[in-house]
Amino acid sequence: MTAHILIVEDDRVTRMRLAGYLRSLGYRVTEVEDAESMQGVIDIDPPELLLLDIGLEGKDGLTITREQRAKSRVGIILLTSRDEQVDRIVGLEMGADDYVTKPFDRRELAARIKNLLSRITRIGQDAPAPEAVEDFGPWHFDRIRRRLVSAARIESLSAQEFDLLDILTRNPGITFTRPRLSEVVGRGEFRPGDRTIDVLVGRLRKKIEADPARPDYLLTRTGEGYCFTSPSGT
Repeated sequence: MTAHILIVEDDRVTRMRLAGYLRSLGYRVTEVEDAESMQGVIDIDPPELLLLDIGLEGKDGLTITREQRAKSRVGIILLTSRDEQVDRIVGLEMGADDYVTKPFDRRELAARIKNLLSRITRIGQDAPAPEAVEDFGPWHFDRIRRRLVSAARIESLSAQEFDLLDILTRNPGITFTRPRLSEVVGRGEFRPGDRTIDVLVGRLRKKIEADPARPDYLLTRTGEGYCFTSPSGT
């Protein structure tokens, strides 16, 4: 069955060009300009994936993301501007699956859509949304005080360490690429050879892993990035 993609974008030119491109790839596409029209489509013809502009007039993309994630596992890719870094991070925390920055490369967007639809097909839209992990192994992740607590010791976290661990534990089992994590921790655009994310992961492993060389929680996905998991299956 052809996947149904719903574009929610209030810029008519952007919306029409994007819709035309996706239709040329064989997708079934519906395009609307606001949240009210979006809901009308969802009620009668639910999509597999939302392409959602963060900066909509009226009910914005972040609010829509939160509302949809509370009741659905529909795929959500946010369309953002370069100056909306904080909103991108918040959007991921609210449950968006991915984001692309305007102006975006159409081939990159197509690849992200293909990958997300493949994952949705595997897990099924009726699967429960992942819950943010607070306790794993001996550790309690105290988000209020930005630290890790065990019976034996307390590990404080730098701002970047906290942001990295926060996004990974809010999405257990989901692999984040280095460029996406670079945005999350406030590094901006990722450049080849930038080892910041690897260094941060290494520091976190030293704090939480029994053997940092053989991690149980912060795993490397070769050629992809990093994800959080736990031996108990979290």
